[in-house]
Order: sequence, then structure tokens, then C-alpha cells
Amino acid sequence: MSKKTSATIEPKSTGTTAGVNHALAPANAALSREQRIELFRQMVRIRRFEERSLRAYQGKKIGGFLHLYIGQEAVAVGCCSLMGKDDHVITAYRDHGHAIAVGMDTKPLMAELYGKVTGCSKGKGGSMHYFDPSRNYWGGHGIVGGQIPLGVGLAYGVKYKGLKGSAMAFMGDGAVNQGAVHEAYNLAALWNLPCVFVIENNGYSMGTSQARSSAGELAKRAEGYGMAWGMCDGHDVYEVRATMDHFLKRAREESKPAVVEIRTYRYRGHSVADPDDTYRSKTEIEEYRRTKDPIQVFQAILLAEGVLTPESAEQIDAAARAEADTAADFAEASPYPTVDDIQKDVYWESDNPSERKSEGRLFFN
Repeated sequence: MSKKTSATIEPKSTGTTAGVNHALAPANAALSREQRIELFRQMVRIRRFEERSLRAYQGKKIGGFLHLYIGQEAVAVGCCSLMGKDDHVITAYRDHGHAIAVGMDTKPLMAELYGKVTGCSKGKGGSMHYFDPSRNYWGGHGIVGGQIPLGVGLAYGVKYKGLKGSAMAFMGDGAVNQGAVHEAYNLAALWNLPCVFVIENNGYSMGTSQARSSAGELAKRAEGYGMAWGMCDGHDVYEVRATMDHFLKRAREESKPAVVEIRTYRYRGHSVADPDDTYRSKTEIEEYRRTKDPIQVFQAILLAEGVLTPESAEQIDAAARAEADTAADFAEASPYPTVDDIQKDVYWESDNPSERKSEGRLFFN
């Protein structure tokens, strides 16, 4: 993984951010005390939700896959905190952090993990398919890279309607070699669409290091399509916001796409069912946790700024733990979908029979 800390403004420009005080960037300097604390609170809420969902999975309450976001909280919070009313988000299957960051209630999020009808996708989506159009959140997607062309479609819609908005299309470093991603890059550049492609590079894809799987710097591939690109570290929420603010404003005001690579790290395996450390050492994990844990890094910054106190940090943490427990209790008490529910929310005409115009059978038993 590259050690360079560039924040590219235009193709072929590699201006460094090393030594920059990101708290002074316009996006951060304008933050009120309450807004800074809210960024911290959101990151803690994501962490405690993920830890509680892990316990539920280990207790056999959750089936299927569970891709945890622990260690990457500053990325989702930093990016989504910059959203305006016409900005959209779409991501892959490690989607819990983004869902919380855009404002989704943790109770239906946990219920979705449990497969309950009160879940945000009515128990049919599970961990990989959170969804909330009311918050311009177009879901997690289980197909590697499959969400990226959809993100370009969202950006197309924003431009077609003449709105000053953007679409953030998130992917992991394991998706960058998918053909659909490059087709999406091409269309976004060709049509000047306001799409910001965000690579959450945790260095290992499913379990193979980037050095063994992908040639060159991932963000720099944007140059082949004439797109701007940038890179930043994902353990500092201020740096994420400072970097993304530039590219989001550019997308909104000039309708131009960009690729941003955010270097981050996950503490757990690709999925909970995968090992944590067969492809990396425990020492590496602990070193990152000790020196770059995003929550500890931001807490230290806020303490130094006089925005946070040890006591208020503990209160925020306690509230996040209680919220996660409440979500688990809600999920536990919620009913499962019925057999009849399997045919609901599949075809619009099936759910609205009085307005049906097609003929023939919609379902085959």
C-alpha cells in the first residue's frame, strides 16, 4: 500500500497534504462545537453497533454474512457528514457504517440483521442490503463492484434533473479490478457526471494484500479516463472531510467526476466467518489499533481542542452501548416475515393489482 499522502486536485497533480492541519480546512474550521461532538458520537455509535451485532452473530441470532465496519468509521462519517439534500450514497456490502452515518435508525438496522419484518428491508436483505431512499441511501450491494454503475446512474439522474448534487459510489479495494467499475469510470468521464468514486482501501480485499492483487496506485487509474483523483488517510475524520469536500463541491458546481482513495483498515476479517489474521499479523492489527484507531485519534483531537472532556466522552460511549443494546432488544422482540411476505415488494404490479397492466403470471410456485 502506497505511503504517499497526496490530495490530487486535477489529473497529473500530486499536491501533498503531509504536515497539513486538516482542522483548519474550510469544511472543518466552520464546524461548531456541537457539530464536532456529533461527528465523534456518530463514529462511536457505529463502533458499538458493530460490536453488538458481532455478539448477536456469535449467539446465532444472525444468519448469512456479516461484514463489520470496525476500524473504518471515520470514512463513512467524514464523507456522509458533507451531504446536502441532493447528494446520494451507494455502497457495497460493508454498509452498516454508511447507513448509520446518513441517519438511519439503528433499531430497524439491527432487525434487518436478524431477518425480522421490522428491518429496513423487511428482513429480506440482511447485512448486505440496507436501504433507505428517504435519506438518498441506495443501499449496500452484494455483488463486488456491481453498485458502481448504479452510482453513475444516480449521478446521471442528478444532472438530468438540473440539480446541484452528487453521488458518492463507495467500493472496497477488491472491486477496483472489476470490468463494471472501469465501464462506470468511462461513462462518468465521457458524460461529465457528478459522481465521486470512493475507494475504501483497507489493504487486503477479501484476504489478499493489494501488493499481490492490484498494480499501481488505485486512485491514479482515474488519469486514464481524464478524471481528477485524490488520496487521503481514513483514520482522521478531519482529513477525510477536507479531501472529500473539495471533490464534492467540484461535482456539484462543475458536474465533474473524480476518484478518491481513502486508506483505512479493518480490524476483523472480510466477513465475521473469515479469519482475522491468517493473511496479516496480530502485531500489525494491534499497531494500527494503538496508533491510528479513528475514534481514539479524533477523541484526542477534540480533547486537545477543549471540545470534549473525558467525562463527556464516557457519556457518549455509554449512550452508544445502550442504543446498540436497545436495537438488539427490538430485533429480538420483532416478528419474522410470513410465508406470504416473500411475494411482497418484488413487483410493483403485484402490490398494486388495481393498476396492473401486464398479463400472465408474476410468480411461479
